[in-house]
Amino acid sequence: MSFKIIVLAKQVPDTRNVGKDAMKADGTVNRAALPAIYNPEDLNALEFALRVKDRIKNSEVIVLTMGPFRAAEIIRESMYRGADKGYLITDRKFAGSDTLATSYAISLAVKKLAPFHLLIAGRQAIDGDTAQVGPQTAEKLGIPQVTYAEELIAVDEKSITIKRRLERGVETVKAPFPLAITVHGSAPDCRPRMAKRLMTFKHARTLTELQNETKDYTHLYNERPYLNIDEWTVEDIQADVELLGLSGSPTKVKTIENVVFQSKDSKALGTSDEELNGLIKELLEGHIIG
Repeated sequence: MSFKIIVLAKQVPDTRNVGKDAMKADGTVNRAALPAIYNPEDLNALEFALRVKDRIKNSEVIVLTMGPFRAAEIIRESMYRGADKGYLITDRKFAGSDTLATSYAISLAVKKLAPFHLLIAGRQAIDGDTAQVGPQTAEKLGIPQVTYAEELIAVDEKSITIKRRLERGVETVKAPFPLAITVHGSAPDCRPRMAKRLMTFKHARTLTELQNETKDYTHLYNERPYLNIDEWTVEDIQADVELLGLSGSPTKVKTIENVVFQSKDSKALGTSDEELNGLIKELLEGHIIG
């Protein structure tokens, strides 16, 4: 059996471009109104997985993502950087899922890919900042987990040694497989795209994408099975629809408030200590800082 590594990746709205239409009335993110990007810490997780692959012979890196059809772009991006294949979990019934419903769906998909050695995810996604999906998935799978991973120290076919980034220092831990790992943003950045892999996987598509293509690449997918990106629906992972979407999500958004920062007053300062001390005193008295 090959050494199987599953990476959980997510396509997220670019929170650097949040506007007034970023949220819907029901409290969910209006993804159509924001550019979509690869979740930053999931890229750290992908690099962590690829470094394990570099050290273990016969390793396979599989990317698993849950989202709309356009999220297949995350899988292609992963392939360009070194991943071997990917699966897209997509269904309208997943819409509105919070971390509990999302981890439930992901855990069922991971079980379809079992047995595996490592399940690796970014610490958190920038559209939620909860850091819950990775640990919740591990809990549902009944496997141990190492969170806040920062550096791969050593790995063989029986165990892995990891340095963790904690609030007040670092910790080195050793754990056996199977194991879930969440990777901190301080971990090494992901390697760039490789030109050869870009040319190899640029036509990788899901079935839905193929049906929407203006050009017929059918012959490619028959001749080159590695270009097929599998799509899994609720039925494919045998999920209970009552545990998905808004009905399966106990997290509820009560109100949404748009906060707009405006620059009103400005003050020119010199370089003297008196002027700087005066500014600090003014900010403290105004309860702006402190």
